[in-house]
Amino acid sequence: MEDKKIALKMVINGKIKDVSYEELALSNNLAQEALVRLLIDKGIFKADEMLKMMETVKKERYRFPEKK
Repeated sequence: MEDKKIALKMVINGKIKDVSYEELALSNNLAQEALVRLLIDKGIFKADEMLKMMETVKKERYRFPEKK
């Protein structure tokens, strides 16, 4: 069995639990999706505004090689 890379250790009810990078990423993704759904459901912003902002952030953060 392959050893998982540990991102962090948590203590829950006095027991140490190892959390892998994969588990941490999945947990973060779940929390982010739940937060976005709540904000949209409460009318804080609309889904299309979220998509536009994601495009803006993508353009600002990520650089892709130019196609020739």
